[in-house]
Amino acid sequence: MEDFALLTDAWEALTRASRASSRFTYPTSERTVTVAYTGGTERRGPVTMGQANMIRCMLRDEPEHINIHDVWPVPAGTRTESVIDALRALVVRHEALRTTFPHAPGRAHVPGGAPGEQAADGAPGEQAAGGPPSEPVSGGAPREQVVASAGEFTVTVLDHQELPRDAAGYAESLAREARVERFRLDRDFPLRLLLVARSGAPVFVALAASHAVTDVSALAVLKEEWPALLAGDALPPLTSLSPIDLALEEASPAGLRKSEASLRYWERIIRGGPQAMFAEPGAEGTEVRAPQLTLRSRRGGRALALVARRTGALPSTVLLTAWCALVAHRTDQTVCVAAVPTSNRYHPRLARSVNTVSQDALLALDVRVPTFDALLRKAWGAALNAYRHSQFDAVALWEMIGRVTHERGSVFARDVVYNDVSALPTTVGEPASATAGGTPDPGGPAAPELEFGRGPEQVLPTRILTFVHEIEPAIRLGMWSDPALFGPGEAEGFLTGLVRLLEAAATEDVPLASLTEVTGVRQVERGPDWCLVDGSWTSPPLVAETLGKALGGLPVHVTVEGDPRTDEGSDGGPYAGPDSTAHGPALTAYIAAGGTPLTPEDAHTALMDALPGHPGVLAPRRYVIVQDPPVEADRSSAWLRQRILREGTGRNRRM
Repeated sequence: MEDFALLTDAWEALTRASRASSRFTYPTSERTVTVAYTGGTERRGPVTMGQANMIRCMLRDEPEHINIHDVWPVPAGTRTESVIDALRALVVRHEALRTTFPHAPGRAHVPGGAPGEQAADGAPGEQAAGGPPSEPVSGGAPREQVVASAGEFTVTVLDHQELPRDAAGYAESLAREARVERFRLDRDFPLRLLLVARSGAPVFVALAASHAVTDVSALAVLKEEWPALLAGDALPPLTSLSPIDLALEEASPAGLRKSEASLRYWERIIRGGPQAMFAEPGAEGTEVRAPQLTLRSRRGGRALALVARRTGALPSTVLLTAWCALVAHRTDQTVCVAAVPTSNRYHPRLARSVNTVSQDALLALDVRVPTFDALLRKAWGAALNAYRHSQFDAVALWEMIGRVTHERGSVFARDVVYNDVSALPTTVGEPASATAGGTPDPGGPAAPELEFGRGPEQVLPTRILTFVHEIEPAIRLGMWSDPALFGPGEAEGFLTGLVRLLEAAATEDVPLASLTEVTGVRQVERGPDWCLVDGSWTSPPLVAETLGKALGGLPVHVTVEGDPRTDEGSDGGPYAGPDSTAHGPALTAYIAAGGTPLTPEDAHTALMDALPGHPGVLAPRRYVIVQDPPVEADRSSAWLRQRILREGTGRNRRM
């Protein structure tokens, strides 16, 4: 394994050199400064729920998708030694920056692996991005983190004779490049630090951070403390929980009860809500290369403030409500299900914690109300309920999701993400420039009435991702949307519609039935083959096509039938699964197996394996296997006249 680690290190160095050679701006000199630190207490303890979740994501996903980055401006006149001293002070101050995750003793170790992970035929946790985390590894030592009281880290100093005109954008590109290398959790310092200098004078710190010890909110805390340390100011004592202290609280009886309550809350939504918000023609694949669109709008900011004043609601809740209303309207859904990742910092002891405490809060907002004000009243409670249930054991969560989706015949898509970071002290991960989408210059001109900017594409396991950076005096947000669903101009039209909705609600209540007229955003047109089944939009012909391919080309016909409570299980009795009380229509699949020894369990397993990346496909409630297809293969009545070989739900085989 040591030889493999050396090979990995060499390959990463080679790719780093290749990336550096592709830049148009070159440093005149590059040197690495090793910085020693001493301070704090050496500790050892369990990992937090958030850390365990993120470690598994780091093992599963490509590092450039899971690592995070930021750019910190350096005030003019600051010496390199002062920059290094300030970085050292941050490391000593925060335990997370002195933390590593040793692998379990006596087990084959994968470079970059997490505690208890074992080398196998493939890479650890290797799955398609957006799929469930790796299965837990049995045996071995408990998952632990170790906090050092002394150690060292490195700072790479890149000195330039001149910097490009967009120096902040250049620093941003360096920080993004630094994300590409994987952090080795058992040994690497969790910040990859680059000091960008001009003629020896520091200008920016560009950094990539391990998501195992930091999240966006944690980087915001570090970025806020950074100028004070450079100025030589004393920082107030820490009052937030350290990662180990949080882990001990989570492992207490009260913490475990909270996690169990979160799992029950998630299960209710996953069992009864839409399997995907964007279940419609064109939605395909588990990853989307999405372009960034940024909105800056003083019109939106003024309207948002007026709605908040008229209704008495918080501006952040008003914006969330408007966004959910428009997403549900665009997708023609009765409920808006969205992941809201900036959670678990509402408690004072976590508000400024340098740790990866963010886990998804799963919002389910039922939009079946007559007006915007009525929806706004529901949104506050729905959001609060989601945040209350956003601390959980990630392994147990995904085991539950696997069980429930197998029973239901669906896939949890997580295709809509809304992340409001406007309350953070500073904005993280953006160039410090005054361009649209960058951090506004306080001395620059006022934000435009309504302006769009473009940013780099990102490969994401979502259909629409929204980051809210500011809500006053102007709205500033970034949105990444699936170009297959939001064509040229449609993404801009969606965000323009968001501003128009706020403007309409600024003076009076808005009927939700008038959203197309008010916003200009039209509902999706799915076509006559689509229907609502078990709370999800699906296309029976698409289900038949997908199931037929999964079964090697066997003829399949899928029809919508009545109440699933009357369906028969494969043992001849009623299916008694947890979702057997669902009301409304259900899908039945007729399969002509010929000489293939096919069972309903075989059919269901094959379709479930094919479901990821097909949000418009829902597994049938019943599989009916016949010998041969009828002559009129497009008529359900013809399939009913065929001799039935086997039938059942296919759910008896547990995944």
